Amino acid sequence: MSKRSTILRTGISGFLLTALAALWLWYPQYRAGRPALAPAQLPDGPFVALTFDDGPRASTTSVLLDELSRRGVHATFFVIGENVAGNEDLLLRMEREGHQIGLHTFHHRSLAQVNGADFYAEVDKLRESLSELLGREDFMLRPPFGMITPANRARAGAPIILWSVDPEDWSDTDSDRQTALILDNITDGGIILLHDIYPSSVETALRVVDELMAQGYRFVTVEELFALRGVTPENGTEYRRLPPAEE
Repeated sequence: MSKRSTILRTGISGFLLTALAALWLWYPQYRAGRPALAPAQLPDGPFVALTFDDGPRASTTSVLLDELSRRGVHATFFVIGENVAGNEDLLLRMEREGHQIGLHTFHHRSLAQVNGADFYAEVDKLRESLSELLGREDFMLRPPFGMITPANRARAGAPIILWSVDPEDWSDTDSDRQTALILDNITDGGIILLHDIYPSSVETALRVVDELMAQGYRFVTVEELFALRGVTPENGTEYRRLPPAEE
């Protein structure tokens, strides 16, 4: 075999191995209830999950998706049922581009204040809408305001995803303040809460992504974070962050 052929074959093999590794890390292969990855398989972190509530909204979510795509970043979107109609293309795009979609109730009602019948109207109705659109049923739940009763936790039929860092971006449009708060408080395995319905929040998200990527962080979806930490999410259990095992 010629030296040129050997070099070419080596280069192709290296490219394929790199591509397979990248596919393993970034493809949204993990769904709730499937076996988690063994710790020996975990790539290097640190990892962080960027999450957005209350969308989608065409004017802001589309810009966010464009910029996340440019950076190769996946995020998790907890959507409101009232915003599904008319934004189906955005949701299908999220799914196609490797983002995770979750439940944030149909009307943004507190799950600490609803009974069983209202829980169905808020959570299961949205789950059914997303299932019809996306062809699956395994959606994690984020209760509005982070509040839910024990009875509704038992009804959830999904892991309950809260957060470890909240800049309260709904309270102002100060991206400098929001960005600084997130950067000062983020840790490996953290879950960041933002809202994709505000232009200032989109700006904050992208600034945080750029800074944390420069620090070596990798952005993953919440379900990918579970898989990378070797944790199987349990229905009705609340999660705020998924730190490394040594913590």
